[in-house]
Formats: sequence, C-alpha cells, structure tokens
Amino acid sequence: MNLLSKTTAALGIMLSLSSCTAQIKNAKTESVKIYGNCDMCETAIENAGNLKQVAQVDWSKDSKTATIKYDTTKTNRSEILKRIALAGYDSDQFLAPDDTYAQLPECCRYDRVNKPALVQSEKEETHSMENHSTTSEMEREVSQLNAIFDNYFSIKDALVKSDQKSASTTAKNLLSLMNEVKMEKLTTEEHSVWMKVMSSLKSNTDKISTSTNIEKQRNAFMALSANIYDLIKVAQQDATIYYQNCPMYNDGKGANWLSKENTIKNPYYGSQMLTCGKTVETIK
Repeated sequence: MNLLSKTTAALGIMLSLSSCTAQIKNAKTESVKIYGNCDMCETAIENAGNLKQVAQVDWSKDSKTATIKYDTTKTNRSEILKRIALAGYDSDQFLAPDDTYAQLPECCRYDRVNKPALVQSEKEETHSMENHSTTSEMEREVSQLNAIFDNYFSIKDALVKSDQKSASTTAKNLLSLMNEVKMEKLTTEEHSVWMKVMSSLKSNTDKISTSTNIEKQRNAFMALSANIYDLIKVAQQDATIYYQNCPMYNDGKGANWLSKENTIKNPYYGSQMLTCGKTVETIK
C-alpha cells in the first residue's frame, strides 16, 4: 500500500469514528478503570460496552482505562460497566462473575486487584458482613422487581375476569414501573436477563395497555408471561410462584402464565374454561 492509500485509509477510519461519535446525543464523557491484558481484551471490552448511537467505549490496555461516552437520556455509566462485567472484565464498580472470568482465554485473565484473596479467619468475618449487606441490598432489589411482578399478576387477574379495561389500566402502570427500574441495583443475574427481555417486556405490555380487544391482550400476555418467567427465575422471591399451562390456547400449542396460587384460574379463556390447565413448575 503506497503512502497516499495509507493516508486515505487512515482518514476514512478517522471520519468513521468521528461520525459514530457525533451520533451520540446528550453526550457525557467519563474515564473509568477497567481491568484487562491484551488486544483481545480491548475488543471484548469495547464490544460489550458499545451500543449504537447510545454508548461508545475506547479502552487502553496500557493504562487499563476506558473513555466512555454515552447518551445520558438512554443509559448511564453503571449500565455500561455491568455489560462489560458480564463479559468477564472487572471495573472498580462491578466485578465479573467468577465463572465468566474463568472462561476467558488464558492471555486475558488479568490480575483481579479488586478481589483479593482472604485468609480463612478473614473470610468468616467478611462472610458475616457480606450477608448483612446482601440482605439489606436484596430487600431493595426485591421490592423493585416485586412491584413489576405484582402488576403482572394483576393483569392476569383482569384477564381471568375478561376485564379488558382493568388489564389496560394495569398494563400502563406496569410499563411506567419498567421505565423506572434502576438497573444498577439489580443483581448480575437479574441484570443479564433484564437486558435480554426488556424490549419484549415493554413491547407486549404496551400492546396490552393500548388494545381494546381482549383476545389481542391475551395474545400479548402469552409473550409477556414468557419474559416474566425468565426474570422471576433469577429474582429473589419471598413467596412461592406457580408456573401454569393451558394446553388448548394458541391453536392447541398451549400457553403458560404465572400465578401466586396453585388453583387454576385460566387467563386465556376466563369463565369459559376457568379451570382448564395445570401447574407445571413450582418456583420457590
């Protein structure tokens, strides 16, 4: 490649990067410490943190520092660092799951400076302190997600009664609660599932809230239930939840829902076939 070609290519890359950066509105830029070793780490960290037109991450393997730029109306530093932690890379704010770190290529297994080894006597004392802290933190997390689950159960009850108006009103409240979820307060598992189902959760809740047709609401509720099931499986719960199935709905393919009671009250057919179905899983 001659000098002119190299220069043209370099300018192209710079313009591309500039264009990408310019697309981020309401931008805020911060520097954060993220731990890694090599070029593979750089690619993984940046891929995990980047979100088109929302967030951009530029990580240096030499300084172990990332410059993050993000749209403050759509995300925040915690959400970006959680995605990076879920990819296996510690920051000063979030630690990667141990099993994810263990699966990194050998060259990528950086020294985990924020997770020092403890002597046995210190472990016991720390475990006791962590339990107290975790209990307090879990109480906040549980209350945050329980509000979402409780509204879901209220939608289910409305559909059991074939009450389209109540289902719509409750779905509007549920959508508002979803938009208020503070993702930095979710556990690692909850955050991972939330990021996967959030778009579908909001879409199907919106369909229930805006529809005046009970059958369309029930169809959206079927998809909503699948997402809530994924989330409730990793969330901290004080009560037993029953995962139930109607074998006849959805053209005989069946459809599931969640309930706080083991008694079958079918939200897909209401009084027409109130007791049609069975409990297929008990979640404790």
